Amino acid sequence: MTSDHIEQLRVAKQILENPSLTAKLTSAVGRPIEKGLEMLPDKWSSFINDATKKSLETALDVALMTLGENGPIPSRNVWHKVAAAVSGAGGGAWGIPALAIELPVSTTIMLRSIVDIARSEGEEIRVPESKLACLEVFALGGRTSRDDAAESGYFAVRAALARAVSEAAQFIAERGLAKEGGPAIVRLISLIASRFSVNVSEKAAAQAVPIVGALGGALINLAFIDHFQDMARGHFTVRRLERIYGSEVVERAYRTLSSP
Repeated sequence: MTSDHIEQLRVAKQILENPSLTAKLTSAVGRPIEKGLEMLPDKWSSFINDATKKSLETALDVALMTLGENGPIPSRNVWHKVAAAVSGAGGGAWGIPALAIELPVSTTIMLRSIVDIARSEGEEIRVPESKLACLEVFALGGRTSRDDAAESGYFAVRAALARAVSEAAQFIAERGLAKEGGPAIVRLISLIASRFSVNVSEKAAAQAVPIVGALGGALINLAFIDHFQDMARGHFTVRRLERIYGSEVVERAYRTLSSP
């Protein structure tokens, strides 16, 4: 690998192995997220899980039906941040109960931003596997309570999703968007949701802080989309380098690098 590509990989590793959503959300609401988590009643856990799965299903529908432009074009991060902020303002004004409505909207906006970043890194978005790689970003940076350090690293998460992504891509290629009776797609959504819900819980906790309001909701969504734009940039930098050098070479180099 060239020295320039090694440095790009080093920066990607710093992003992917040190996600900062908690810090960003804490900054947005001005108090620790742990305080917000304490305010969430137990019943919100199942509510958040349901909202998370619904948002990912909506995002997948959008990815498969409307996203198809190829070519390395610049990503429009600022425009998507504005759209996410507007969505968050509405959610913040109505509080936690609005999450079920707001989350699918903000997740779809984030997916479009992720796709933009993927295209800017040379991904062929018309290919089902590339579209699913975009959805895969939602599983990054969300460490579950069952994880240890070895299970929460970037390549560990990709390995855990690899079979489900492959099976879902094959199902889509053969039958298109027919989720009903499509266990491969259901399984992939469930695996991604288990990790995405960790980040959604933190977002919900931030919104649970009293008197967050529209402005607070906008700031929370700005932090939320900024986090996943970072995850996407790191993820698709790695995938671009894998297309050049092969996955084994890149993973070996990644594991030997120290973070900047």
